Amino acid sequence: MSRTVATLRSAAEAVAALFMFLMFATFILQVAIRYGARLDGFVAAFPFFDPTHFGWTLEFCLALWVWLIFWGNAFVVRDTDHVTFDILSASVSWPVRRIFIIVTGLAIAGGLLLSIAPTWDRFAILRLKQTATLGDLFGDWIRMRDVYAIYIVFLVAVSARYLFAVWRAFRHSMNDPDDLPDGEGGR
Repeated sequence: MSRTVATLRSAAEAVAALFMFLMFATFILQVAIRYGARLDGFVAAFPFFDPTHFGWTLEFCLALWVWLIFWGNAFVVRDTDHVTFDILSASVSWPVRRIFIIVTGLAIAGGLLLSIAPTWDRFAILRLKQTATLGDLFGDWIRMRDVYAIYIVFLVAVSARYLFAVWRAFRHSMNDPDDLPDGEGGR
C-alpha cells in the first residue's frame, strides 16, 4: 500500500511541477512578446510574434494558478506542511486528542461534502460562459466551468483525507507508535 501511495504522491507532484513549468514558460513567452514587440521591425520580420496573438497568455497563467493551488492542496501538501494552532490538542492526552480528531475530521469532511452539490449548481451557469481568450488557444470547447472544475476535485480529495484521518484515529494509529508520547495511543 505504501508503495502505491508513494507512486500516486510522485505523480501528483509531477502534475504540480508541470503546472509550474507551464506557468513559467508562459510568463517567459509574455516577456519575450512584450519586449520583442518594442523592437523596430521585429513584428514585421516575425509576424508570429505579433502581440495581438498572445492575449491568451495571461488567462492561461491565471487558470494554471487556480489549478496549481487546488491540485497542490488536494494531493501534494501534507498535513504537517500546514500551520496549525494545536496548543489545546497538544496539551491533552491521546484519548482526548483522538476525540478531537474524530469530531473535527467528521465536521470538516461533512461540510466539504455537503458543499459539493450547491457548488456544482453554481457551476451550471459556468458551463455556458466561455473564457475571454483561452478559446484562441484551446478552441471554443473550453468553458469557465472547466477552469474551476478542479475545486470539486479539491473538495472530494480533502474530504477523503479527513475521513482517512478519522478512520486512523478510530484505529488508534494516528501517528506511528514511535511518534506518540510514552503511554499514549499507538496500536
